[in-house]
Amino acid sequence: MRLDKYLSDGGMSRSQARDAIARGRVRVDGVVAKGAGSPLPPGAQVTLDGEPVLPRGPLHLMMHKPQGVVTAREDRRLPTVFGLLPEALRVRDLSPVGRLDRDTTGLLLFTTNGQLAHRLISPRFAVEKSYLARVEGPLLPAHIDAMARGLSLSDFTARPAALTILEEDLGRLVIAEGKYHQVKRMFAALGCPVMSLHRERIGPVTLDLALVPGQFRPLAPEEYSALCALTGLEDT
Repeated sequence: MRLDKYLSDGGMSRSQARDAIARGRVRVDGVVAKGAGSPLPPGAQVTLDGEPVLPRGPLHLMMHKPQGVVTAREDRRLPTVFGLLPEALRVRDLSPVGRLDRDTTGLLLFTTNGQLAHRLISPRFAVEKSYLARVEGPLLPAHIDAMARGLSLSDFTARPAALTILEEDLGRLVIAEGKYHQVKRMFAALGCPVMSLHRERIGPVTLDLALVPGQFRPLAPEEYSALCALTGLEDT
C-alpha cells in the first residue's frame, strides 16, 4: 500500500497526507518519510507528529506489555494497558485477547474481531501460548515429565504441557489453555515458584523483539491471516 493511501485510510485527505509527508511530519518505523508514493512494508509503524496512525475499520494490534500494568480498560488504583494507547485508539472497540497479570510481561494482542478473540482463548481451540518463566529452581527432568502428563491442581487438571529447561532456573512452558494464574500455579505445584513470567508467543504470532515494553504495533496482514487460519475464521 502507498503511504498516502494509508494516511487517507486513517482519516486524512490525499492532499493533507501529501502535505504532511512533504513537511516531514510523517515517519515510518521511526524514519522521516520521503515520498507519498512510498510502499509500506508489512507491519510498518506510521506516525504523524509522533502519534500512531492506524486505518479505520477492523484493527488488530500486538503490544509488549510492561510489568506493573493491569489488563483492563480502567482501574482506580493501577495503570492499565489501555492507558498505553493513544486516545484515538482507546475509543475504538478494541478488546485484549485474554489477560496478563500485573507482574507478567510480554505479548498481548488486541482486536476488534470479537469472534477471533474468543477463539484464541477458548479451550476448545487449544491455541498454544508460550511463556518464559524464571523460577526458584532448580528445574529438573522430572518436572518435564510431570508437565507432559498434566498436573492435577486444586480445582482442575491442567492439560499436558511442554516444558523446556533453558537454564537451571529458567524454563519455556507451552500450554494450550489459559486459566487464572495457570502457569504460576503449575510451577508452584512442582515446588518451583515463579519469580518472573514473560509471554513470548500466541499461536503463530511471536512478540516483535523491536518493541520495547509499553510499545505496540499493528499486526502484519500475514500475522492476522495466520491467526484466522488457526481458528477457522475467514480472513476479512
